[in-house]
Amino acid sequence: MLWYAYVVAFLMWATKSAMKVALCLRLVVFLLASCLIATSASAIPAASDVRVGVHEGKTRLVIDLTERVDFSIFTLANPARVVIDMPDISWQAPGSAQLRTGGLIAGLRFGRFRPGNARVVLDLRRPAKVAATYFLPSVDGRGHRYVLDLTEVSEQAFVAALVPPKPPPAAARSGPPIPRDKPRRRAGDPFVIIIDPGHGGVDPGAIGIGGTYEKTVTLGVGKQLAAELRRRPNFRVFMTRTTDTFLTLRQRVAFAREKDGDLFISIHADSIKNPRIRGGGVYTLSETASDKEAAELAAKENRADVIAGINLSSHDDEVASILIDLTQRETMNYSARFANTLIPELSRSIGMRNSPHRFAGFRVLKAPDVPSVLVELGYLSNRQDERMLRSPKQRRIIVAAIARAIEDYVSALGS
Repeated sequence: MLWYAYVVAFLMWATKSAMKVALCLRLVVFLLASCLIATSASAIPAASDVRVGVHEGKTRLVIDLTERVDFSIFTLANPARVVIDMPDISWQAPGSAQLRTGGLIAGLRFGRFRPGNARVVLDLRRPAKVAATYFLPSVDGRGHRYVLDLTEVSEQAFVAALVPPKPPPAAARSGPPIPRDKPRRRAGDPFVIIIDPGHGGVDPGAIGIGGTYEKTVTLGVGKQLAAELRRRPNFRVFMTRTTDTFLTLRQRVAFAREKDGDLFISIHADSIKNPRIRGGGVYTLSETASDKEAAELAAKENRADVIAGINLSSHDDEVASILIDLTQRETMNYSARFANTLIPELSRSIGMRNSPHRFAGFRVLKAPDVPSVLVELGYLSNRQDERMLRSPKQRRIIVAAIARAIEDYVSALGS
């Protein structure tokens, strides 16, 4: 309450003048109102823990909350999921909570889905129905507990219970991304860079061996990179997200095109079963994967919308056309040029994998007219890489390397 000391000092000075007293009183009212507004804005329900229990004939999910909240539940198929939507919640559950599974629950994710909306997504091992859902009242100061019970059902019963998704409004339906004739950049025009911190909100991405969330690493590095680039002349920088919020892959691509991006950089940090493997890599778009690992990574990253509990049946398929194909070929060539500029710079800062430039069908790189790369900074499943990506000093070194590569790439374009 440092402001209180200033107010007291101001009051002592103001007592010599009625006008000053009136001014002082208005200042006090303003400060008190500001504090009340800030307090009420931050007083949203908090979730302190999320647990899974296996009981005879049912699997139980329990969420510890500071207060009762409204909720809605729906199920999705292909793959089978249960989705719980709630108002915005402060998620204070430990990172390990997202790894808790058992019984009918094969996977668990929670977080912000969109502003004002929190979401919990349960991946099902077998078809199931929500048998019961209720709140247990606060006991001995433990807070309220939200309880959801799942019981197994047949595939036919699960499908029959699905509610058909509401079709999006006509204005919201979108077909394939149509390439646009972007105006030729003139000398002196700012170079537009789109920074895309991977994952976010209800989609945590990889979870490190020490509990580090990929979404946290990517947002931190993204903000540092944006700040670094904004200090340099002739760059205009946008971020797809600046908070812990979920974005669909389609929204990320659309954002880059809306801002007339000249370069799109999606930042990630992977995990793998073998904890000894480490190192970074740079990926560009291709419908034919360079290797099995690149194909598996693309398949995993392309599941982001599924992970967040989105019904993909409402999304239009991407329709191929000659115009898209021709434009994308040129864009992919520029993407490869930047990747080849970036890799030597990153190699001086972090360990890189064998054959560090790889390619596969990443949906987030599919803007037909924006050169795009996906940068994997390391493996969170490796203790050394995780420690490096949590270090502010090491992240500054990585950010400086990416910034140098961007400057070199832009300079080469002008030559």
